[in-house]
Amino acid sequence: MLDAISRVRRFNRAVTSEVGALDSSFLGRGRPLGAARVLNAIGHGRTDVGKLRDYLGLDSGLMSRLLRSLEEEGLIATMPHPDDARRRIAKLTRAGRGEFGAYESISNAQAELLLGRHSKPELLLAAMDMIASAFGQGRIGIEQVDPRGDAARYCLGEYYAELSRRFKSGFEVSLSRDPDAADMIPPRGAFFVAMSDGLPLGCVGLKGDRSELAEIKRLWVAPSARGLGLGKRLMEATENAARTLSVKILRLDTNSTLTEAGQLYRSTGWTEIERFNDDPYPDLFFEKRL
Repeated sequence: MLDAISRVRRFNRAVTSEVGALDSSFLGRGRPLGAARVLNAIGHGRTDVGKLRDYLGLDSGLMSRLLRSLEEEGLIATMPHPDDARRRIAKLTRAGRGEFGAYESISNAQAELLLGRHSKPELLLAAMDMIASAFGQGRIGIEQVDPRGDAARYCLGEYYAELSRRFKSGFEVSLSRDPDAADMIPPRGAFFVAMSDGLPLGCVGLKGDRSELAEIKRLWVAPSARGLGLGKRLMEATENAARTLSVKILRLDTNSTLTEAGQLYRSTGWTEIERFNDDPYPDLFFEKRL
């Protein structure tokens, strides 16, 4: 039986081989993985060189060499930032856009081939999601968004589906005190989503009415990202937003079936109180004074 360290190293070798990390010509396009990743990130809109370097986790010297190699190929152009001459931005040239498109097509085809080789692709994807969340934990950002936007709607849909699976009686949104989006938009409230490389991993809403009392609603974290402290980070962002809106008292409700939620609230300073609404689903009620 392989020990934990041997299993991790086996996994590292498998991934390195599968993605072609050691190939001198990544995906057969004539340049190594490092340069391809820089080109890809610029193609996806990460044009600020400083932010690009941080996103890729590269030191200044290596970043400069990779940018220079792409410039020499005629794939990118670098220039001073229009608002700050001390910063630089990088943009794809016409040739660079063509090369970016070629990488996208090949990478998509490679991903489809990998999934097609597995008899249970959904299980494989679930494992990939968990690994990507763990590896990219430091790059998961908490963003304030419109609760009616795509990222928020995706998270809420997943949240409702999970409640339907976990509650014995199922879950029907129309029977709950479903939040009004207008109450989760400044200056009444706020809505936050945890994002990882453009993919939403969790959400939470602050529902207010411009008074000193507001509610926290719809806290959800994707199964693949649980155990990474995202729930706590989302709650902290919401509490900070409440303070900005001069909210003095926060309330929330949950169901005892969601044991991890109750544990989170109790461990972060929330006090259990009497029922304060007629929602048929919750049986636990909490309050926190800011």
